[in-house]
Amino acid sequence: MAVVVARIPWWAWAWPALAWAVLAAKTVAPAGGVLAGIAAAVLIATVFAAVYHAEVVAHRVGEPFGTLVLAIAVTVIEVALIVSVMVGGGPDKAGLARDTVFAAVMLVCNGIVGSCLLAGGVRHHEQGFQVQGASAALAVLAAMTTLTLVLPNFTVAAPGPAFSTSQLVFAGVVSLVLYGAFVFVQTVRHRDYFLAEGGEEEHAAPPSGRTALLSAALLLVSLVAVVGLAKALTPAVEAGIAAAGAPKAVVGIVIAALVLLPEALAALRAARGNRLQTSLNLALGSALASIGLTIPAVAALSILAGLPLSLGLDAKEEVLLALTLLVGVITLGTGRTTVLQGVVHLVVLAAFLFLAVVP
Repeated sequence: MAVVVARIPWWAWAWPALAWAVLAAKTVAPAGGVLAGIAAAVLIATVFAAVYHAEVVAHRVGEPFGTLVLAIAVTVIEVALIVSVMVGGGPDKAGLARDTVFAAVMLVCNGIVGSCLLAGGVRHHEQGFQVQGASAALAVLAAMTTLTLVLPNFTVAAPGPAFSTSQLVFAGVVSLVLYGAFVFVQTVRHRDYFLAEGGEEEHAAPPSGRTALLSAALLLVSLVAVVGLAKALTPAVEAGIAAAGAPKAVVGIVIAALVLLPEALAALRAARGNRLQTSLNLALGSALASIGLTIPAVAALSILAGLPLSLGLDAKEEVLLALTLLVGVITLGTGRTTVLQGVVHLVVLAAFLFLAVVP
C-alpha cells in the first residue's frame, strides 16, 4: 500500500466536507449550470479523498483483506445509486441495473486491468502475479455474468430479456453464493493465492488503530457524499446524453465510471509501484462485488416494489462480454504480463465505448 503518514492531510477531510456543503446547496437551489460544474469538480476531488482513506484502512488490515474494503464499499454505493434512480425513474429505468453492471464489468476487466498492465509494463517491463487467484476470480466472473446477464435471453417463463419472480430469486441467491464462496476462498481457505509472491509487501509501518478508524469513518462519509452528488448530477448527465443523441445505456456507463474511479486510481497506483497482485485483487474483486451484490439488491427491489427489471444483454453486448472473458483467460493464464496485454484490453474497452455511443 502507499506510505501512510501518522496525520491525515487536510484535503482528505476538507474535500468530503465541501462535498456535503455543495450537496446541501444543490438541495436548496438545484438549478444552475455553475453549481453543477462546481459539484462535478468537488465530486472528483472527493473521490481522491476516498482513495486515500481506503488505502489507509487497507494498509492497516493487510492483504488480501485490504482490497475488499474499497471493492465492497463502492459496490454498496453503486447499489444505492442504482436503486435510487430506479425508484424515481419508473419503467424507463428497467435496464439501468443491467447497463450499469455490464459497464462495470467492461470497465474493470478491460479499462482498469488494461491500464494497470500497460502502466506496469511500461515502467517495469514485465510483472508477475498468482495465477491461481486470477483463475479463481475469472471462473466466478464467467459464471456470474452468464447466469445473470445472458441467461435471461433464453428463458421463457417471462417475456423479453427478463426473469420471472422465481428466476429472479434464484439469480439473486446464486450471485450471493458465488460471491460469498469467492470471498471465503480469498480471505480464509486459500488466502495465499491472492498474496504477492514472497508474501505480503510492507512499504511502511501500518497506521495506528485510531487513524484507521478515523479513515474508515471518513471513507464512509466520502462515499456517501459521492453518491449524493452523483445522484444530484444524474438529471444533467441524462439531459446531456439525450442532447447528444446517445443511447440511454450510456447513463449506466457514467454511473459505473463514477463509482469505480476510486478503485481504478488505487489499482493503477499499485501497478506503477510494481504490485500487480494488489491491482488484480482490486480490479477483479470489484467486478465480482458489482455483480454479486448489485443483482441480489435490484432483484429484491424489483420483487418487493413491483418495478420492471430487464437483465438480458443484446447480441452485440454478449459478443463483447465473451471476447472480454476470453482475452482475460489468455492474459491472466501465464502469471506474467507485458504492455501487449494491456493494449489488447484497452482496445476492447475502446470498442465497447464506441459501440455504446454508435450502436
